[in-house]
Amino acid sequence: MCELCERTGGSLVWQDGFCRVVLVDDEDYPGFCRVIINRHVAEMTDLDHAERMALMKVVFCVERGIRDVLLPDKINLASLGNVIPHLHWHVIPRFESDRHFPNPIWGKPLREQSVPLPPGWEKELVSRISAILEDEAGKAH
Repeated sequence: MCELCERTGGSLVWQDGFCRVVLVDDEDYPGFCRVIINRHVAEMTDLDHAERMALMKVVFCVERGIRDVLLPDKINLASLGNVIPHLHWHVIPRFESDRHFPNPIWGKPLREQSVPLPPGWEKELVSRISAILEDEAGKAH
């Protein structure tokens, strides 16, 4: 059984018939999102060209929303799938004060977490990502 086929993979932000965007519950990395394909495939090359482009469009829209709302120092994009071989992209806002910066988030922490964000950031982020994706969907028609 595949965890991402069985469960949403986080708090649902947006979805269509092809993929979904979820907010990961990670107190060390507020704003960490995943873009997850709705059907079970393991690799980008399992998708046809149009699907690859559609997926990356969503990843880039999520990145834009995170940047607009959270103003991170950097964004990390990653598609690993070593633990869960179901195609998904991590879109991770990075701050110089986060636990691992400048190293990847999966390594040994360098410091205690200190990512101060304004109250209501989560609702604002969900709203901004949804608006960007809806705007992009409207341009496709």
